[in-house]
This record gives sequence, structure tokens and C-alpha cells, in this order.
Amino acid sequence: MSDLIEGYIGKTTNGKKSRIPAKLDYIQSLTGGFLAIFMWGHMMMVSSILVSKDFMYYVTKFLEGSFIIDGGSPLMVSIFVFIVFVIFVVHAALGMRKLPSNFKQYQVLKAHTKSIQHQDTQLWGYQAFTGFVMFFLGSIHLYIIMTNSADIGPYASADRVWSEWMWPLYIALLLAVEFHGTIGLYRLCIKWGWFDGKDPQATRKRLKKVKWALTGFFLTLGFAALIVYMKIGMEHADKVGEKYVPTSMIKEAK
Repeated sequence: MSDLIEGYIGKTTNGKKSRIPAKLDYIQSLTGGFLAIFMWGHMMMVSSILVSKDFMYYVTKFLEGSFIIDGGSPLMVSIFVFIVFVIFVVHAALGMRKLPSNFKQYQVLKAHTKSIQHQDTQLWGYQAFTGFVMFFLGSIHLYIIMTNSADIGPYASADRVWSEWMWPLYIALLLAVEFHGTIGLYRLCIKWGWFDGKDPQATRKRLKKVKWALTGFFLTLGFAALIVYMKIGMEHADKVGEKYVPTSMIKEAK
């Protein structure tokens, strides 16, 4: 048990507790908060397909920096995704510090969680599991986008989802990301005392309701967008590789 506790609070140095774990906790919170906000922004961008193909096309061009570079450049997306990838890896590495390092520690943690029946401790368990899933699936997704940033658009994205059989991965990733992200933000608020007010217990209950509301909203939004991409991909299956041309450009060509 002492090994598990030591892994959480840090080793002593010359009779004093090391401040390094606290600093690493701060960095983990900072990177986690950034990734959660990025996740929401990313979901809104992806869900632009629910408005129309044209709207999704122009959102993509905006992300490529069309407001700076004429026509935009996919390199802008690759650079940004690379930065996100680095932050993602740093956050994952810091999160792994708090996971059991061997089967004995896992048994202790499991028995402790079962005995106290504490909801926030159970949420931490869900967050740890979804984080483990995200480490693999999220890395695959970020790498694909980073190295294929030119293939983002109504048809290209839909082809990747349907014709390249990425939809099973995206379903698993969507579930992992939304649960991990909203639980993480909830735990950040509790950990750092944000919104505590005069009654921290009442605030905690309200934050849980907000957390589940956000989870439901973004899961609904994500699955709705995924269904639309799958539908477009099915309809476009015989023309894989064809890039989408917005309505305005077709009219100009005529």
C-alpha cells in the first residue's frame, strides 16, 4: 500500500516532500484543460457538416488559413495538429503517473474503490480507462490528420469514415473522448476549487449535472455528424478520391 501512496504524493528528498509531483499535477491540469477545450472546438468544426457540405468546406478552408493565405494551406492544419499531438502525449505521460504500476497496486486500488463506493473515485476509474483507450485511438487519429491534412472536406472526410473503414474507430474514440473530457473538466473544477462558492457540496452536485448534460450534448452532436459523414461516404463510394467543389465555384465556372 505504501508504494501506491508514494506514487501519488511523491518521494521525500532530504526529509522534505518533493514539489515536483505538485508541479507535474499543475502541468497535467493545464494540458488537460487545453485538450478538453480543443475537443469541444474540434467537435463543433466537425459538426459543421450538419449545416451543409458548403459550410463544412469553408470551415475547412478557414482552418487552413484562407484568411491569411489565398486559398489556404493544409500545412497550417498539420502544424497545429502536431502541436496538439505533443500536448496530448505530454498529458498522457503525466496521467500515467497515477495509474497502478503493477497488478498488486491494481488490486489494492480496486478493493479500495469497491469498499468506499465513492462516486468521484468511480469517475476517476472511468477517466483512467477512457484515457487508456484514447492514448491509442487518439494517436492514430491525430497522426492520420497530421499527415493527410489535404484530405479534409465533405467528400474526403466522408470517404475516410466510410470507404476507409474508420467509422468503428471513430465511434470508440467519440465515446472515450467525450466521457474522458467532461469527467476531466469536472474533476479539475473540484480539484482547484473553481465555482466552490459558499457551499462546495451543492456546487459539486450542480457540476455533476452540468457534466452529464455536456456529455449528452456532445455525444448526440458527434453521433449525428458521424451518421451524416457515413451517409455521404456511402453515396460517394464509387468516386473515392474526388474532392468537393462548393456551389459558388460551380456557378462561377458556368
